Amino acid sequence: MQHYVSRRRFMTAIAATPFLTHYHLLAAPEKRRYKIGDLQCMVLNGPRTYTLVKVTADDGFYGIAEAYGSPTVGTKEEILALKPLLIGKDPLEIDTLYTHMGEGGKSLSGTRTDGSAHNLMRAASAIEMALWDLAGKLLGQPVTTLLGGRFRDKVRVYDHEAPRDMLDKGSCREWAAKVKANKSGFTAHKFGFSHTRQSEDGGRDTGNRVLSTKEIVRIAQGFENCREAVGWDHDIMVHCHWEYDLRAAIQIAESVAPMKPLWLEDPLSVAYSSSWKRLVASSRVAICTGENLERRQGFKDFIINQGADILNPDLRNSGGFLETKRIADMADVFGLPISTHNTGSQLHTWATCQWAGSIRDYMTCETVTGVGGWMDQLLVIDGPYIQNGFIRVNDLRPGLGADLNPEIARAHLADGERWWS
Repeated sequence: MQHYVSRRRFMTAIAATPFLTHYHLLAAPEKRRYKIGDLQCMVLNGPRTYTLVKVTADDGFYGIAEAYGSPTVGTKEEILALKPLLIGKDPLEIDTLYTHMGEGGKSLSGTRTDGSAHNLMRAASAIEMALWDLAGKLLGQPVTTLLGGRFRDKVRVYDHEAPRDMLDKGSCREWAAKVKANKSGFTAHKFGFSHTRQSEDGGRDTGNRVLSTKEIVRIAQGFENCREAVGWDHDIMVHCHWEYDLRAAIQIAESVAPMKPLWLEDPLSVAYSSSWKRLVASSRVAICTGENLERRQGFKDFIINQGADILNPDLRNSGGFLETKRIADMADVFGLPISTHNTGSQLHTWATCQWAGSIRDYMTCETVTGVGGWMDQLLVIDGPYIQNGFIRVNDLRPGLGADLNPEIARAHLADGERWWS
C-alpha cells in the first residue's frame, strides 16, 4: 500500500530536522561568475614578428598566448576587431566563445569582422589559447589538467639546424658537431634541400615541380652525407614547401628512404587531393602535413582517406587548444599520430608543449628557439627551458605556468608598438 505525504507535512518535517535545511536541499553553492574585462595585443620583432594577445578578467587575472606572426598581415587588427564580442562574456565558456569567433563573431553581439577568413582563424586561435591560460589561473589548475590530464611529463622538440652544404662531407661533419654541442640537447633536425637543386645552366628554377635524375641523385647524396655525419642517435626530417608534383614527391621519398628520416613534410600542394593518398601508399617514408590547415574540417579528408601518416597542425592556425585536441582525437581513431608545426616565440613553443602533454599519440614539436639569445629569455619560468631536447609539462603552476619577462618584451617591441597596447 502506497503512502503519500503532503507538501506541508514534508516541509514541516524538514524544518524540524536539525541537520537538513531548505538550503541544503534546494540551494547550490553560489557560482563565482567572471567577466572578460579587456583584450590587448602587442607585436614583438626579432627574426620574425610575434603577435601576442592578453585576455584580462574583471578581477585582474589574465591569460596570454601568441597568434601567427610573420608571414602575415592584419592578424593584430583582426584580434582587436573581436574585442566587442568578448567584453563582458564569461571567460570560462571557452568553446562557445571560440565557436562564435570562428563564425565571424556575429552570434553573440551582432558584431562582424570584415578581414580575411585566414586572419580571423588566427585571431580566434590565439584568443582561445589565452582563455585557457586565464581559465587555469581562475581555477588554480595547469592548462594540461583542464584539457584532460597529462599523458607525458615532457615533450620532445626539434630544431632547424642544417649543414651549410649537404653535398660536402666536411660541411656535414661540421654541422653534426655543432648540433651535438648545442646546450639545448636537440636530437632531431628538420631541413630541406633547396641548394641541391639547380637548372641545367646552373641558375635557379623555382617554378618547376618535377625533378631531373641529377637532382634526385643529389638529394639522395646530401641526406646520405648528413646521416653518415650525425649517426643514428639523431633524427632527420625532410622539409619541403608544397612545391612538387606527385611523381617528384614519390621520387624524393624513395631517394631519402635509406637514411630513415622521421618524415617527409609537405611535398604536395596544401589542400587534400587523392594524390596525397597515392603518395602515402607509395612511400616507405612517413608523410607529414597540416601546418596550414584549419579546424577539423581542414583535416577531415586527410584523416578519413589516410592522406598522411603524421598530422602536423600549428595551433595558431588550426583553432587553438580544444579544436586541435579534437583533431588529434579524430586522428587517433585512424591510428595517426600528431606533431606540431611552430615558428613562434618562446611563448608559443612553451604553450604548444603544454597542450601536447594532453595528447595521447604525440611525437614532437618544432621550435626556432633554444639557440640562445633574447628569445630564450622571453618567459619567466621555473627551472630550465629546453633540457636534453625536451620541454617539461607544467604540473604545479596554474594556467600555462609561465609569464612574459617585461624587460625582454619591451626591448623587442616592433616599431610603433607599446607594452600591451
